[in-house]
Amino acid sequence: MRKCSLDKINLLFKEIAKNAELYLPQDQTDGSATYKKWEEGSVWSNVLNTVRSPKDFFFPQTEDLMAFKTEGKNIEVIDTRKALDDFVIFGVRACDVKSFDILDRVFLSEPVDSFYALRRSHGVIISLACGKPSETCFCKTFGINPAEPTGDISAWKNDTDIFFEANTQKGKDLLEKLIDLTEECDDTAVVEQKAKIDAIMNKLPLKDLKTDAFGGGKTAELFNAPEWDELSGACLGCGTCTFVCPTCQCYDIKDFNTGNGVIRFRCWDSCMYSDFTKMAHGNNRLTQKERFRQRFMHKLVYYPENNDGLFSCVGCGRCLVKCPISMNIVKVMKKIGGKKR
Repeated sequence: MRKCSLDKINLLFKEIAKNAELYLPQDQTDGSATYKKWEEGSVWSNVLNTVRSPKDFFFPQTEDLMAFKTEGKNIEVIDTRKALDDFVIFGVRACDVKSFDILDRVFLSEPVDSFYALRRSHGVIISLACGKPSETCFCKTFGINPAEPTGDISAWKNDTDIFFEANTQKGKDLLEKLIDLTEECDDTAVVEQKAKIDAIMNKLPLKDLKTDAFGGGKTAELFNAPEWDELSGACLGCGTCTFVCPTCQCYDIKDFNTGNGVIRFRCWDSCMYSDFTKMAHGNNRLTQKERFRQRFMHKLVYYPENNDGLFSCVGCGRCLVKCPISMNIVKVMKKIGGKKR
């Protein structure tokens, strides 16, 4: 384990940025934070979670897939991909690190998504323990420990220092480059930080939220639950929950005529939208109730059924904060999970 004085943190950022693009949470004017590229003068935010998760680095909101040019009956297919430089994402919370495991099972399973795989191969994740978990956090419900973030490098911070421990070869290689700005240390301060984080987690309002009523094999039991009518009644179908969620992976593929050819691109989509997966015959989920149910059944039943019991939620709490009608996965779990059938 190694540590760096917080007084030298900008020197450490500068050293990282010599060999790779560095991104870290930075404050916005509304008091929230977002990941931005580090430059001289950039200030690392103390906000617990960014508004949107760092999944954008591997699965961006929009990306070009290919281009076409036509001349008469001839069609030229153009590969629009560019060489990708190495990059480092600093300050990723344990919940967001876990979200990458969920996305990997989607995009790295056969057939492998080469766009996603390329970004994963170039990215290095420095994860950071949550010093002060929020009342909207419920990551422990899904087996995630905010005191034990598992990126390529794990980090913990107290009032004076930041501590690093490499978990992968990528992490070891990066930490080796920072050896002049860090010093070897024992884990005494880190153990203290872990204890403080655990104490906070044990006092949070959602600490007792359980997944016992959900998981693979529960489709028949939960699909026609009468509670779906009440829960979905106020849903606006705005898709905010899907856009701030670190594990949502739905996308659409569209063609755009530039006037000089066609660009094919993909962009995030939402199962909460009325035109999601709409085909010639129409939409297979005609009501907001059906679309609402699909989102939460996928998180809590369908995904774990097909992925060794792994739930497609990491308890980051973003949907609790951002939903305009205060409807979220916690309310669904309490309402449906609290009923014995």
